[in-house]
Amino acid sequence: MRKFSAILLCLFVLNVAALFAQYPGVSLGTDVSLQRNFSKNQIFWSVGHTVQAQIPITEKNGAYIAFGYITNGLFANQLTATAKNTSTNPAVINYKNNAAMKLRHLSIGWRHYIKGSPAAEQGWSIYGFAGFGLTAGDITNVHSVVIDTVQYAVPVLSGSAKFKRLTLDVGGGFEKLLGGDIYLYTEARANIPASDYPSKFLLTNRNAPFTAALALGLRLLF
Repeated sequence: MRKFSAILLCLFVLNVAALFAQYPGVSLGTDVSLQRNFSKNQIFWSVGHTVQAQIPITEKNGAYIAFGYITNGLFANQLTATAKNTSTNPAVINYKNNAAMKLRHLSIGWRHYIKGSPAAEQGWSIYGFAGFGLTAGDITNVHSVVIDTVQYAVPVLSGSAKFKRLTLDVGGGFEKLLGGDIYLYTEARANIPASDYPSKFLLTNRNAPFTAALALGLRLLF
């Protein structure tokens, strides 16, 4: 599914590039990133990959569309299951939940060059961007002991589930021409959750996931 989505995005980018070919500056970028999730009880480091297209509107402004994903983010929590009935023995069960989270993210927004431009031939260019996105996640929980959820209330369910979040995406970066219409860029970005539809498989639902990344990549100017 991940590869299929990336292929669809690349095809979309190429079609857009063909439509705007008479205007210099349409480009396609790809990068790898170090990701950090800051959500309470779900803190982890992970590695990500993003492909993005930039479509110029003016010399310093343009639209972008980006699709990225991150590898499994691993984290663990010490939790307590509580008996639903006072006659149940034991009354509480302490256990460890080992979790793995995978995220895919689609973002559409606006990019502005503070210094330089998408087609700058000398020096470093500086830019910022903001947009809206959709995060699709997979979460897997494995409890250290088997708990009967008929008799005990647990903070988070064992097993696997999917979830979605709307996001506000912001960031900025630097880039420099390497030669042959290829630019090297480094970029910092954050995906701030804008919705918190609850999931019984997430220990924390509010402001989760809240990810930030530092990326290094290449951009090809068409």
